[in-house]
Amino acid sequence: MATKSARRSKIKARIRSRVTGTAQKPRLSVYRSNKAIYAQLIDDLNGTTMISTSSRSIADKVTKVEISVMVGKALAEKAIAAGLTTCVFDRNGYLYHGRVKALAEGAREGGLNF
Repeated sequence: MATKSARRSKIKARIRSRVTGTAQKPRLSVYRSNKAIYAQLIDDLNGTTMISTSSRSIADKVTKVEISVMVGKALAEKAIAAGLTTCVFDRNGYLYHGRVKALAEGAREGGLNF
């Protein structure tokens, strides 16, 4: 029987085989830990992180889902300031539910298209 991390690694590899980011259309990668959530816009052709943000920079005492929405909006604001309006979403092996979905919806509300 496979472990949870092995299952996620298999799903992650399948997603990454299809999703790549460029300088004009970067990959929005999400990492979710038990306490925080992180998001970055990545240019895979050059192997660089263009923009990143996390819930560690938000000190509000609200639920994790609400913090995820704030992180998505903050990332979208930084991206638009840098001249990026589109990206491709990489859920990084996580289910599109809960905090991952909230971050994606926050980024869309902030003005990113994917």
